[in-house]
Amino acid sequence: MGVAGTENTQVRVQRTYERSFATGQIIFEEGDIGEVVFVIQTGEVELSRMGATGRRVLARLGPGDFFGEMSVVLGEVRSGRAVALSDCRLLELDGETLEAMCVERPEVALRIIRRLSSRLIESEHRLSAMGVDDLLRPLVRALVKSAEELEGGGMRVATSLRSLSRQAGLTMLEAHQALHQLLDRKLVRLSNDVLIAEDVELLSSSLDASA
Repeated sequence: MGVAGTENTQVRVQRTYERSFATGQIIFEEGDIGEVVFVIQTGEVELSRMGATGRRVLARLGPGDFFGEMSVVLGEVRSGRAVALSDCRLLELDGETLEAMCVERPEVALRIIRRLSSRLIESEHRLSAMGVDDLLRPLVRALVKSAEELEGGGMRVATSLRSLSRQAGLTMLEAHQALHQLLDRKLVRLSNDVLIAEDVELLSSSLDASA
């Protein structure tokens, strides 16, 4: 496709999918079905997630940034809330449109890869700045809340890492790090994709130890 054709596609997409949000308006809520990616044209957007200790701000984004892509890629519900910090104009793209744009304009795909890589680096920096205990507390609370008692004592947690991260208000990377700490300390063990805690009191005591 030539340059003219690409420009025509861009105009058509903008006319079809451009949306406006007023200051304070919720763009999507945690648990909503995520079928579209948003690209910020003007204004600012805040992403946050509810955890065991309250709502936590994940990011504040501006023009050129995009968000909501993980729900589209993974086919899962929204893992957090997006709210307009100011009057915003957003470009709303469904999965097929985004894929078509990436094929027609490789620079779009490259930009997305760069953004995702940048977010991963930011998450790693945040992890290094946080103490392990800061991650363990919300994860242990989420585990205890989701647990089922076993006959003879102990508990089992049949859930996914993504579900645990949402309940704990952590990113996937943070939840993964905290879970490995629990496994290393032998506070939980993994059996057939199910987490088992044989000594619930010992697991719960990690909350007091890290308080």
